[in-house]
Parts: sequence; C-alpha cells; structure tokens
Amino acid sequence: IALLLGNSVKLRASVTGPIPSDGDGPASQVCQQCCQGPAAIPGIPGLSGPVGPMGPYGQPGSKGDAGQQGEIGPIGQMGERGAPGNTGSKGDDGIGLPGKIGPRGLPGFVGGTGETGVKGQKGEPGETPGDSNQRVAFTVVRTSDSDVSTSSDTRLPFQQTETLLPGNSFDLETGMFTCSVPGTYVFTFSVLKYSNSGDLYIHLVKNDYKVISAYGEQNQRGQLSGSAVLVLQRGDTVYLTMHGRLRGSSWHYTSFSGFLLYPE
Repeated sequence: IALLLGNSVKLRASVTGPIPSDGDGPASQVCQQCCQGPAAIPGIPGLSGPVGPMGPYGQPGSKGDAGQQGEIGPIGQMGERGAPGNTGSKGDDGIGLPGKIGPRGLPGFVGGTGETGVKGQKGEPGETPGDSNQRVAFTVVRTSDSDVSTSSDTRLPFQQTETLLPGNSFDLETGMFTCSVPGTYVFTFSVLKYSNSGDLYIHLVKNDYKVISAYGEQNQRGQLSGSAVLVLQRGDTVYLTMHGRLRGSSWHYTSFSGFLLYPE
C-alpha cells in the first residue's frame, strides 16, 4: 500500500504546469503518454459515514377508485322441515261458571224465652206436576138394555167404569164428573139411538150449561156422538142429559169419556 501511494505522489510531482483540458499541442500529447501507467489496485472502500437526519414526510397519496358492487346471488333452496317440538306442559285449570242456585231450605226454628205454641195440623199435600192427582182420565159405560126419558134435563146414568184413575171422582148413579184438578179437559160421548122410536137429544152439560148437543130423528137408528174441550176449575161438574129413548147392552153401545189435557 505504501508503494502504491508513493508512486502516486511521484506522478503528481512530475506535472509542473497546467494541463490543458483539450487541444492538439505537445502538452496534450505528453499528458497522454505519462498518465497511462498500469492500472492500480483499487483502494479499500472507506468507512460508511454517519446516518443523516430523517427527511420530511411526503404528501399522502390520492384515494384509489372504489370497485363496483358485485351482483346478488340466487336464493338458495328451502331447507327440510324440522322435527316437531316437544309437547308443552299443561296449563293451569280454568275457573268454571258458577253452578245453579240450589232450592231454598226450610226456615229454622226461632229461639225465644216465651212459651212454646201449639203445633198446627199437617197440611194436605200440594199439587205438583209429578203428583198422581194431576193424572185425570175416565171412561164409563151403560150395560142396561134401554132407557127412556121424557124430560130434556134427565141426567144419563151409567152402570160400569172401564177407566177411572185413582184420586178422581165420578158418580155412576148421577153420571156426573166432579173436577178436582183445575185445567183443560177433553170430553167425548157416544150413544146408540133405539129404533122405531121418537126423536133423541143428547146434551153435554157443564154446570147446568149445555155445551154441545147431538140429535137423532124419529124412526131412525144410529150412533150419536160428540166431543168438546173445556176449561174447568175445582168443583166444576160435567155430565150428559137425554130426551128420548136410547139403547144400551153388554156391548157398551153408550159411553162417556174424559181426560185432563194439561193442568192449570
């Protein structure tokens, strides 16, 4: 290294004058001859210098263009139906409607310090729809051969009852029915007129009032009949009256019937 540096110093010392930068004179030719020596070995690179101070920040770049929004994809297929859920727990019991009011009880005995009164007599049973007294029906018949009357107010008697429900009143000798249950009744009668006789009149009577009548002409034989619906009160009477000649026998040609249609 010292040798190379020494040669370099000698070369620099041999040049005493300024060296022209260009031209064709002797000086230019001598410089070209003396400066073309053998190539020297490159020197050792110098040490790196200290780090310089940080330069100023650059300006921010411009914002890039936004990309285009992609297309909406197709709707996917519907999934399979899920399994049914578990059964829920039973709800609380609801509150029901109030029941019907029960029948009123019998009044209690009133206490007191006075003397005990005399117990009254037991009253008669009341009339209810299910009572046997509400069922009224009868049928009576004549069994004698014939009967004659010259008065228009003669009651037609009967000899036998075919139907008479318990608790009902019918007088066979007078042929009279007496009402014990107020209500609406149906009455019917059928009478056979005797042949070769005069006229025959039959009347259905309520309390001496002729409600309906049947008539048979002279010398004619036939069955006379009639029916009526009557509203009766307790104690009213219903019966038949006759004027003329009628026939009766064991065949029961003459009959009288009645029944309660519905109570009052």
